[in-house]
Amino acid sequence: MISEVTRIILRFVGLVALQVLILDNIEISGFVNPYFYILFLALLPVEAPGWLVLLQAFVLGLTIDMFSHTPGMHASACVFTGFMRKFLLKFMEPRDGYSNIVTPSLQVMGLRWFLVYASILILIHHFFFFFAESFRFEGFFHTLLRIALSFLVTLTLVVFSQYFIFRLRDK
Repeated sequence: MISEVTRIILRFVGLVALQVLILDNIEISGFVNPYFYILFLALLPVEAPGWLVLLQAFVLGLTIDMFSHTPGMHASACVFTGFMRKFLLKFMEPRDGYSNIVTPSLQVMGLRWFLVYASILILIHHFFFFFAESFRFEGFFHTLLRIALSFLVTLTLVVFSQYFIFRLRDK
């Protein structure tokens, strides 16, 4: 239990640092904004209570907001994503359930399941974030393009990180 808590804390610090120091400085033509920190919410334990997931999502979003100067934007998107995560996990639950599964990672659940799970979670986050950011339907297609391009880059980073992290852990 303590090693899992330590792993979660280290993942939080590492992903926030990566997002704030590197990825927040990447913006290609105003269309691509990779939000890799969403991986923290995706890899939270399956059996984590809903209130704890929402609390961790809020702290994650608020931390990113403090460094990005976007008051409440990331926090609200993360809390909404954390809220929807419970329903997504229930919807995607394997026939045998999540009995022996601690973290819904690519190595444990397989590529197809993780790809669908991460895609839906990232789309939920990006739709909420980008439409809350624009807060109007005037640039609807522009916002959809930003969502699509940012989604592709974020999903690619998330999947590659899963292969990279588990390859390092296996050695």
